[in-house]
Amino acid sequence: MNSTGHRLATTLDGSYPRPQLVRPAWLDLGGAWGFAFDDADVGRGQSWYAPDASFDGAIVVPFPPESSASGVGDPGFHPVVWYRRQLDPADLQAAGLGVQGERMMLHFGAVDYRADVWLAGQHLGHHEGGHTPFAFDVTDVLAQQPHRAWSLVVRAADDPHDIAQPRGKQDWQEQPHGIWYERTTGIWQPVWLEAVPQTFIAAVGWSCDLPAATVELALELSRRPVGPVTVTVNIEFAGEPLAQVQFTQHEPRTRTTISLQGQTNGQAYEALLWSPEKPRLLDVTLRVVFADGTSDEIQSYLGLRTVGWADGHFMLNDRPYYLRAVLDQGYWPDTHLAAPDAQALRDEVQLIQNLGFNSVRIHEKVEDPRFLYWTDRLGILVWAESPSAYEFSPTAVTRTTREWVEVIRRDESHPSLVIWVPLNESWGVQHIAHDPRQLDYARALYHLTKSLDPSRPVITNDGWEHADSDLWTIHDYGVSGDELKANYLDHHAVDDLMSGVGPLGRRMKLLDLPDRGQPVVVSEFGGISYAPANPGKSWGYVTAAKDTHFEDLLRDLFQALQSSPVLAGFCYTQLTDTGQEANGLTDTQRRPKLPLATIRAIVLGESLDISWHRRPKRAVEQVSIPKE
Repeated sequence: MNSTGHRLATTLDGSYPRPQLVRPAWLDLGGAWGFAFDDADVGRGQSWYAPDASFDGAIVVPFPPESSASGVGDPGFHPVVWYRRQLDPADLQAAGLGVQGERMMLHFGAVDYRADVWLAGQHLGHHEGGHTPFAFDVTDVLAQQPHRAWSLVVRAADDPHDIAQPRGKQDWQEQPHGIWYERTTGIWQPVWLEAVPQTFIAAVGWSCDLPAATVELALELSRRPVGPVTVTVNIEFAGEPLAQVQFTQHEPRTRTTISLQGQTNGQAYEALLWSPEKPRLLDVTLRVVFADGTSDEIQSYLGLRTVGWADGHFMLNDRPYYLRAVLDQGYWPDTHLAAPDAQALRDEVQLIQNLGFNSVRIHEKVEDPRFLYWTDRLGILVWAESPSAYEFSPTAVTRTTREWVEVIRRDESHPSLVIWVPLNESWGVQHIAHDPRQLDYARALYHLTKSLDPSRPVITNDGWEHADSDLWTIHDYGVSGDELKANYLDHHAVDDLMSGVGPLGRRMKLLDLPDRGQPVVVSEFGGISYAPANPGKSWGYVTAAKDTHFEDLLRDLFQALQSSPVLAGFCYTQLTDTGQEANGLTDTQRRPKLPLATIRAIVLGESLDISWHRRPKRAVEQVSIPKE
């Protein structure tokens, strides 16, 4: 049983799976399910989805079968897996979910890679894409046998050898090697039920125009309404009303501009702006009344802020803002890409902040929306990155583009998300430097992203071989401060680097376009391996022998970049040890390898004399929000 009650979205505990569209009653379907491998792919032909079928195995959802937390712990090649659990009418009633008079939606946060779903033997539908949500209306199936249990069955197909699938850091070999990790197959984000009216709010989106003192609501209904509907929107901050509007909607989708009169005072408008230092969120109650008298009400939130770039600076709220980012794989040793629980996601964001960073680059993964809830609420800027496919082909292009569009749609309203990264290090476009098709594809992804969301900077291909791009980002694993410092000493040094071959032997720019003043950011550096418990058995770009050596190396590399008068920021590799990589600032259990205060001082550059115009802003102290 789960209930958010009618509390405001920003006061919740972070467990609700879709934090910007909250309803009071929902049922978490995580926990024990039946489970079976189907290596020969015979299950569909043998009707494993039938109500009277059964599986001998068991699994704990939402943990992938490769992980120990799932209770299966089999990391081998298993391209097809099946799940089964019973839904009982008493379960629905206990959670406040009825069957008569309302619709019932079955939600999946993410299933890697293809999913087919049956309820009571009836096929609900199919979804392809391992990192994005989908849902089915199960009302009619439930109503056919309202006093009996229903059998819910999921078939997940995830071919470990299909390199045209967007897969990120999941290894195509049976054992992890290099910088690739064990796979995540099947269900890995929450599965849940919610009750909705016959017609309901299907999606909300938020954007803001600070000079105009307005926000825009994009409202989508589940179907075309029968007759006009009345929409009421209440926006407040810390209990203080900011705006209330009411309008009539005739179409299933509409965009409405809402004025925030208090924001027209140019001397006071910054009091409501969102930033890492002051992560202010505005609460929204949105109610829709339909022509037949039924209604739907949801809780949401938004943040007022702008992002962009100008004159070599990354800009936040029209002010230069120095990016102190850390690369996060979002991978846990016992649960893989799935988070151990909702609290772990909050703890991850808090850890990033406590270490002195103001930004996080989620690497080769689409992170759980509950993580973005905490980056919004605690105040950490997010770089959102597409999981890469490994080949360039019409299939890979189609899959990646479709899933990337779904990612943008899912996450575009989070104020903490400030940068889109559709490609990384030419993964999936390995021959972009001399294959015009691959270059065209990279440019198309850039412009597609800008067409869907013109409000955020887009990095076409993070690290090297840039086409059109709003930031020039460089991956530089120089092993000493002197080596790094030479590359970013002044504008001449950076211009020479960006116009030629970069630190890792790749051309930096592929197009002869005029410079528009884009910021330059070293978006990967460091990678220092320090694993005193496993010396010589871990991977990194440079190895530290003891803690004092690790501290000296860190300080040397950070100070080299912090002293540059050109760079607009950096991103350290990486937050945690992951798999065979021991190049984290913390171990796999998120324990810092040096005293937290020491790492924080290094990240903040507290011992370095930096010229005022490039001094990194000091991070806020730990934000303390009571657990609820």
